[in-house]
Amino acid sequence: MVSETRLAFAHPAERAIATAEDSLRDRISLRDHIVEVEIGAFQAERGTRQRVRFDVVVEVVPFTGSLDDDVDRILSYDRVTEAIAHELAAERVNLLETLAERIAERILLEPQALRSFVRIEKLDRGPGALGVEIVRARQDVAGHRDALAQEVAQERPHPRVVYLSNAAMADDRLAAWLDALAARPEPLILCVGQPDLPAPVTGHKMTQRRIDLLSIEQNAWLLAARDLRCKVVSTRTELDWAMKNGQICVWAPSKIVLDATHGPGVQPADSVALAAWFAAEMEATEMVVLGEAAPAQADVPLRALELSDDPF
Repeated sequence: MVSETRLAFAHPAERAIATAEDSLRDRISLRDHIVEVEIGAFQAERGTRQRVRFDVVVEVVPFTGSLDDDVDRILSYDRVTEAIAHELAAERVNLLETLAERIAERILLEPQALRSFVRIEKLDRGPGALGVEIVRARQDVAGHRDALAQEVAQERPHPRVVYLSNAAMADDRLAAWLDALAARPEPLILCVGQPDLPAPVTGHKMTQRRIDLLSIEQNAWLLAARDLRCKVVSTRTELDWAMKNGQICVWAPSKIVLDATHGPGVQPADSVALAAWFAAEMEATEMVVLGEAAPAQADVPLRALELSDDPF
């Protein structure tokens, strides 16, 4: 039997296993995540940074269907590190207990999360590590879950979506336009249409839809080849990460379109309207269409610009 003393100092993953119920639980963990930060209640800790180590384990609902190696179906590790980074950036805190509580609550907003084990240790306050560990379950935050969820939703980045026509993609000014767009504070997501070469025609609505989506993705890769700052992205998880980390994305539409519970009411061949649907899904600040006519309607602010406008 594992001794209670040894278990008290074991990694939170072992404590999670030891306190698990009979029901099947999956777990993800973050080990030895060290950040330099100003924290602490003592005057000697003010105005100076010290190393703080985070160990986190999250028990999640087991996924019973087929994962299909799909990152959007699991709780991403980035959600854990983002919870830590957000709470460290929000304000200076005195107590590790306060910080651990806030991190655990933020993690438990994720729909897959059931229990969160958070251990935080100061590494520079003495000859050993001084720390705290807490365990919180989803029901522990039920009383203020809605308010916290609303706060998190308001923090979500809102990108500028820019649709580039094939002529815009081929323009010698493309790099300069991307320089100007990337310099703006909003995250940037680029959308493209089908290449000028004709796509195969199947005569069947479902298969044609797939082919047209893949055709757009081929064009996305052509754009990525023209400027290596552009990364082709297909999942919502990676889009969220890219927006928070200043990466220029080119949307590959197949996965998000085909997985949508309320999909676009337009066909992929109408690629500008498809991009407008995507911009609304991403709650974009605006959609800019460069080199083509604007869609008939959009649920986000919309601008259509000619190449001769030198828009950016």
